[in-house]
Amino acid sequence: MSLTVPTGLLERAERGPITDAEFVDCVRESLPYAWERITGVIADLNGPFADDATPPPSEAERGQLLRALASDAIRGALERHFGVRLAFQNCHRVAAFATAGPEYDEFVSTRAQVLNQSPELRDC
Repeated sequence: MSLTVPTGLLERAERGPITDAEFVDCVRESLPYAWERITGVIADLNGPFADDATPPPSEAERGQLLRALASDAIRGALERHFGVRLAFQNCHRVAAFATAGPEYDEFVSTRAQVLNQSPELRDC
């Protein structure tokens, strides 16, 4: 799923830089499922981190998560907007961290990725 970019935003981008706020609004409108999952995890953040491993209901929603969290531009804009570090594992596990630290380092480690594998997730 691609971003649905309003004509005005596209025209401004063609002329020069756009703001994170404009871009984040475009992401919110274009990727509503991803937005809901990410903002939900951020809302649950009351310690060093919060995460949600609920599988998306369809491949379309999984695609939104992949688009939002695999894109450096989108993830970076969301992290700056919300003041958190985001992480992603197994095509659907979304996490938000108050700061980069030991919890973040462990979540994004190769060890954690290996330990979070299972046969039912191989095709996600």
